[in-house]
Amino acid sequence: MSVNDPMKWHSEGKEMAGQRKRNTPRKRSVHGGGTVFLRKDGRWEARFKVEETGKYKSLYAKSEKEAYQLLEDAKFQQRQGALATGPQQTVGQFLEYWLENVQKPAVRRRTYVNNRVVVRRHLIPGLGHIKLQKLTAQQVQAFYARKLKEGTAASRIRSLQAVLHKALTHARRIKLVGFNVTEDVELPKAKKAKHTVLTSEQARLLLEGAKERELDVLLALAVSTGMREGEILALRWSDMDLVEGKLQVSHTLDYLPDDEGRYGFVEGEPKTESSNRTILLPRFLVALLKKHRALQAEKRLQAGAKWVDHNLVFPNDVGGFILPGVLRRRFYQVLSTVGLPRMRFHDLRHSAATILISMKVPLNVIQELLGHSDISITLGVYGAVLPPMQKEAMDTMDTLFGNNLS
Repeated sequence: MSVNDPMKWHSEGKEMAGQRKRNTPRKRSVHGGGTVFLRKDGRWEARFKVEETGKYKSLYAKSEKEAYQLLEDAKFQQRQGALATGPQQTVGQFLEYWLENVQKPAVRRRTYVNNRVVVRRHLIPGLGHIKLQKLTAQQVQAFYARKLKEGTAASRIRSLQAVLHKALTHARRIKLVGFNVTEDVELPKAKKAKHTVLTSEQARLLLEGAKERELDVLLALAVSTGMREGEILALRWSDMDLVEGKLQVSHTLDYLPDDEGRYGFVEGEPKTESSNRTILLPRFLVALLKKHRALQAEKRLQAGAKWVDHNLVFPNDVGGFILPGVLRRRFYQVLSTVGLPRMRFHDLRHSAATILISMKVPLNVIQELLGHSDISITLGVYGAVLPPMQKEAMDTMDTLFGNNLS
């Protein structure tokens, strides 16, 4: 047959068309929207239109069956409003974004700093390399198991979980992930923190020993009112009304690092709305504060030009803020001098509460004094002190009704 024979060209054309047809990936439309087809690289692609953005999203699988399953799952998530539609990024990239753009503007400085430590020292080194949308509960569980094996306390693991859960909740809200994987993680049981508390006799002993170190007024305020360390160090004379015998808690003081790691004083609002409170003072404490103010005026004169007046009730030797570490060191020295066990300064707050409970002060009064937002917090922390009082209550009932009904 001649090379110009039209029959030959017709035959070869049909063969080439058939070859092209065989090499073209199969594409099948799926009921309810979307297509599944075989790619040239051998993978199967499921493609569908995202209703929220109007753009097409592709999912990839090793088999046709798996691709169909991915498509069905994605369409189900879309119907439930749980479809991840945001850009791809790693866990580390998202946590940095969340820390600086979501947390920093919204929370207290101390909370931000604590979360920054959790994110940068723990979560990013352990999980930061994983794609955010591919993070699994199993990976998070394995990460916590490794931390436990390395000696991390169970309570610390729970704090890592709290931060990661909060971050992924935001990721879920803005559609970066379809669900929060931390909800399926099992956490180790943390030991309940034990507080060292003073009895009323020990508290008296502490205040006696504190006189020699000029710390008695500050410690008396802590033991009497249960105020937090930061609330006491931020207290100003303008917050005091020694005529009426009361004070207003309106500020708190922290000593925290900035973004460059340099430490400095940070004054801010109290911990919660209920922490902003008015506290009535016992008469003995009002008398101590008046004497303390007079002595402070003498110190101010002695310091002369060195004095920086912040109007603080408890300043350092030149009128500025006291470093929390300095206060704690002086506190430990007093404890050692009077023979009391080592305890945290915050335990004075617990001591105040337990002494008040032993004096049968109502829990709702103690709640207001401590600035707890809910009485369940007061019960949760100090409920263990209450059982011995139940017997007294039942004895009272016995006295009231026993003779009449027995």
